[in-house]
Amino acid sequence: MSQAEFALDEGLCYLNHAAVSPWPQRTVRAVERFADENARLGSRHFVRWQQIEQELRDYLRQLINAADIEEIALLKSTSEALSVVAWGIDWQAGDQVVITDQEFPSNRIVWESLRCLGVEVIEADISKRRDSAESAVIDAITARTRLVSVSAVQYSSGLALDLVAIGAACRRREVAFCVDAIQSIGARPFDVQACQADFVMADGHKWMLGPEGLALFYCRREWLSRLMLRQYGWHMVEAMGDFDNRDWQPAHSARRFECGSPNMLGTHALHASVSLLLEIGSQKIHELISEKASYLIDKLNKNGFNILSEVHPDRRAGIITFERPGVNTSDLYDYLQAQGVICALRGGGIRFSPHFYTPEAVLERALSLVLAFE
Repeated sequence: MSQAEFALDEGLCYLNHAAVSPWPQRTVRAVERFADENARLGSRHFVRWQQIEQELRDYLRQLINAADIEEIALLKSTSEALSVVAWGIDWQAGDQVVITDQEFPSNRIVWESLRCLGVEVIEADISKRRDSAESAVIDAITARTRLVSVSAVQYSSGLALDLVAIGAACRRREVAFCVDAIQSIGARPFDVQACQADFVMADGHKWMLGPEGLALFYCRREWLSRLMLRQYGWHMVEAMGDFDNRDWQPAHSARRFECGSPNMLGTHALHASVSLLLEIGSQKIHELISEKASYLIDKLNKNGFNILSEVHPDRRAGIITFERPGVNTSDLYDYLQAQGVICALRGGGIRFSPHFYTPEAVLERALSLVLAFE
């Protein structure tokens, strides 16, 4: 059933889900129906659209095991959600934020922007301590640390951090814990309660198989009223829809972070995509991705390639980054792209990122092209 959900062009080897994923057929149909309805009826069924929006919030709640739908907001991107957190905390000069030295710019630049307030950004060195990456993060926490922000899975090395260990350490020290989960949610199980995260964010266009422009933002209930609001509009007030109400208050739920009109097109698309993930189950998806990753790693190792990403099954998601000794990586990448192998240049190597539905024939063809390049 799940294989029939994807209709990629024959001959295309799509191994780029860690960047942007193709949509399932149910998502394509949902967007087509929404477009057709808009063309014929405009917003006649806006109330039903709002019901779809609420269902999406609950789907995302289930996907990360959040306690309450009111902790789920729908924002434009991972970066916007990170910015809501970064500029919502009442910082004091001398406060510290701990990140890792492998972060994607989204989870680095936003914290560096706080330097104008006297906030210091500490980078925990996990590149040299991959086997004890969590210890490196925890060891970087000091009496001045206000927040730790890490990627659940590093975008180039593919290293999956032990969020439970980091979250427990943050809670003991009364330090806020923020997780950029864009390379994790949809690829491996994610339990926001188990890892005790205060904030989690992930755009839907990678492993969640959805569109760009719509992101999950989880804010633990205790933080909802503690984050200062920096964006305002009609959609974030408690009495949304009561346009004549001059005595407005921010919504009591995470909707308080959604300042303006919702992305209803993206909502219908992500709603359909996440429904597929929930039908299959996060654990099953993770097992299928892990099998494909193991297959690629085994074949690459046997042919003398250098694996630059994490290889242990418990420490990875769906990212396999490699280089071929004696071969210019950029030239190999250009060749693969020209041959229809859609992948990425990351971390000094070629990054393959198959999803649960990726056929073994696609992996075999991609590997044969890598080996054929001279």
